[in-house]
Amino acid sequence: MKKIIGSAIALALGFSTFVNAQDVNSSATKDASSSAALEELLVKVREGRVSETAEHRKREVEFQSRKNQQTKMLSDAEAEQNRLERLSDKLEKDKRNNDDLIGGLLVKRRDELGRLQELFGVLQQAGGDMRSVIAGSHVSIDNTERAAEIDNLITKVSNTNTLPNKDEINTLPAQMMLEMVESRKVVTFDHEVKTTKGTPEIVSLTRIGDFTLMSGDKFYVLKPGGSVQELPRQPSGRYTDSIGNFQDSTSGLVNVGIDATRGQILSMEVDKPDFRDRLEQGGPIGYLILALGFVGVLMAIFQWFYLFTVSRKVKAQIRSDQPSLNNCLGRVLSVYYDNTKVDVETLELKLDEAILKETPTLERFLNPIKLISAVAPLFGLLGTVVGMIETFQAITLFGTGDPKMMAAGISTALMTTVEGLVVAIPTLLIHSFVAGSSKTVIHILEEQSAGIIAVHAEKENAHA
Repeated sequence: MKKIIGSAIALALGFSTFVNAQDVNSSATKDASSSAALEELLVKVREGRVSETAEHRKREVEFQSRKNQQTKMLSDAEAEQNRLERLSDKLEKDKRNNDDLIGGLLVKRRDELGRLQELFGVLQQAGGDMRSVIAGSHVSIDNTERAAEIDNLITKVSNTNTLPNKDEINTLPAQMMLEMVESRKVVTFDHEVKTTKGTPEIVSLTRIGDFTLMSGDKFYVLKPGGSVQELPRQPSGRYTDSIGNFQDSTSGLVNVGIDATRGQILSMEVDKPDFRDRLEQGGPIGYLILALGFVGVLMAIFQWFYLFTVSRKVKAQIRSDQPSLNNCLGRVLSVYYDNTKVDVETLELKLDEAILKETPTLERFLNPIKLISAVAPLFGLLGTVVGMIETFQAITLFGTGDPKMMAAGISTALMTTVEGLVVAIPTLLIHSFVAGSSKTVIHILEEQSAGIIAVHAEKENAHA
């Protein structure tokens, strides 16, 4: 700082000397003002030197105070470091001792467990098996806490840090006994089910052991996850009609359908095609066969009713002495009464002509019915061939990896053959029956005609 002040004074003096050298010829007034300025500058320099000296002393005191503080902090830090190092050594020693102690305790625990490990393994396996049984059991529907108890036991026996107590171990045989006891009971309770429309509904559900669920006139099945769902399609009425009587009964024996396979038979019953499905399997050819059968049966019924009426009138005509034109025999007899004076040959021809006129009406629809009974199996065979072609085309595209697809195709193909036989057999039997009735009436006409001719021939020979 002294050097700085000296330099400033030297610069000031040099500046003054330089100014004086340049203004040697200036006036005395300028010399006086310059001297005053130099003295003023000197006073300022002295005042600055004094103030700077006081500030430096103040800073030196502060620096010394901070230095003492930092020295104290350093000594405290070194003392803390030494303490922590001693503590670290102690903790490391304790850790080694604890590791040795833990190792010894683990060995002791393993020795003390001994056969319990095998027991826990058996419990874990048995608990897992029981858990799967509970998940698919109908008994769990109205006993909802079963799964939680078994899960707790499985968690305890599979965890090496905790051991199950006696009550938790007894959960396994208790659940087995509950399954056996509830499997022989019939229980009715309110429960939420899912309908075929997908909407939830509360119904009075009846559980028959671990086999069947029913309510009203419907069967229900247990789905994975514990939900109860209505069958997409109910079995036949002889099974569903007995559900209401069974739920309303309080004692005695009541017949009811039970699925001992826990829903498998009901599922097969649902998958079984009904009458409408069978018709759809036949396709257009099947509908054509059924239409032909319907027409053939309709014609056979109409003709049989006609022959039944004609037969009654013919029998009434046989008992009457006067011919009536409202029946075929009366019309044949009227031909005889109109030609009593002709010879035998002429009369025979006229009677044969009259019988021939009645025959087409009596044998009406017989040929179409017979044709339908013969053509129906051929249409069925045609549908089978078409269905087999489609089945083999599907096999060509998708292979034989899915036997169900092949079985469904073959079943559809054979359905037309079944429909053809179903139409052919009844129509053939009906044709035989109707044809027999027609032949009976025609036989009566021929018999009566032959008798008339014989009587007429006797009269003619007598006259001769």
